[in-house]
Amino acid sequence: MSQLHGRVGDQLRLTYTLRNASRAPKVWLEVHNPTNLPGGLPGRALSLGPRAERSWLVKTPLTRRGHFRIEPLQIRTGDPFGFFEASAAVGQGVGLVVYPRVDRLPLWRLPAASIEGSHAAPERTLQTTPLATTVRPYAPGDSFNRIHWKSTARHGEIQVKEFDLEQTSDVWLFLDLERRVQAGKGEESTVEVAIRAAASIADRALLENRAVGITTSGHRAAVLPADRGGRQHLKIMQLLAAVDGDGSTPLAETLVTGLGRLRRGMTAVVVTSSLDRSWVRPLASLRGRGVACIVVVLDARSYATWDSGRGRPIGQASAGDSGGLAHEQAAKALRHALAEYDLDVHWVVAGQHLAEALAR
Repeated sequence: MSQLHGRVGDQLRLTYTLRNASRAPKVWLEVHNPTNLPGGLPGRALSLGPRAERSWLVKTPLTRRGHFRIEPLQIRTGDPFGFFEASAAVGQGVGLVVYPRVDRLPLWRLPAASIEGSHAAPERTLQTTPLATTVRPYAPGDSFNRIHWKSTARHGEIQVKEFDLEQTSDVWLFLDLERRVQAGKGEESTVEVAIRAAASIADRALLENRAVGITTSGHRAAVLPADRGGRQHLKIMQLLAAVDGDGSTPLAETLVTGLGRLRRGMTAVVVTSSLDRSWVRPLASLRGRGVACIVVVLDARSYATWDSGRGRPIGQASAGDSGGLAHEQAAKALRHALAEYDLDVHWVVAGQHLAEALAR
C-alpha cells in the first residue's frame, strides 16, 4: 500500500506481486482482497508458469472518510478439471484511516480577542509572553526579572529579554452531530459538510499558530483539549474521521456543558444544522466573559432536497409544503435571535463551496 492514511479525494495505490516458487505451473489462480472500503478492490484471475512472477497495480479513490480495513489477500486455485481446490490467506490485514477533505479558506477570518496577545504587534514588547524572541543591552527602567543571565555572561554586559505578543487567541470548535437535525445523503449531507467545515476551520486556525480544541456531540461525546501544532492537527483529523451524525444530545446542552472550558480571549466556533433557538442564549452569554463567537449554520432543508447525482436541487417546494414553510419560519426566527445578540453567523446551503460560504 502506498499509504496507511489519506484524505477524501486522494488515490490509494496498491501493488500486488505473486510468485510461483514451484516447478509446476499454476494453471488458474483467483486473487481477491477483502475490504470494507466503499466500492471494494478488484480481484483478478490469472495463471503462473513455473518460477514465474506477476505484478500489477490497483488504484482506487478514497471517496468516504472513516476507518477501514484491508484484509489478507485471498488466493484460490485447483486442478485444471476443477475436482480439487485449495485456498490460502496471504499476508496480514492493515488498517486505513481516511480523513475528511480539507477546503482552503483564504477569506476566513477569526475575530481578534480583546486581550494582550490576541494579534501580531509590529514592535517588540517587554510584557512577559511565551514568545521570548531576542535579547538587547540593558536600559534604565528595565525590570531585573527580564535579565537573561546566560547572555549577560556571554556578552560581558547585562542583557534583557524582549518578547513578541502572541499572534492569535485559542479556538474551540463545537461540532453538533445530533441525529434529529441532520439531512441529506453522501458527501452533500449536513453531517459530511459540517465535519468538512470543522476540519477546514481547524486546519486554517492551526496554520495561524492558534491552539485549537474541539467538542463533538455524536453517539459518544468527545472532547479534545486545545493544543497547537502538527500533532494536534493529526488528533483532530483522526477524531473527525471516526465521528458520525448519530448523537442524541441537543446543541444547547452541549454548549452549557462545555462553557467551563472556555476562557477569556478564546473564540468559540459552532457548526450546526439545528434551528432550535435554545442554543443561542448560552452562546451569547460568552460575550460577557470576553469570548468571541462565530456560528456556521447548515441549511438542512437545502441538503434534504439536493440531488447529488445532478448537482442541483430536486425541485422547488410547493406552496402547500408545510415542512418547507415550517423550516422557513424556524430559520427566520433563528436569524432574528442571532441578530438580537449580534452574533457573527455564516449560512451554508447545499452545493455551495465552503470557501465562499465562510468568507468574511
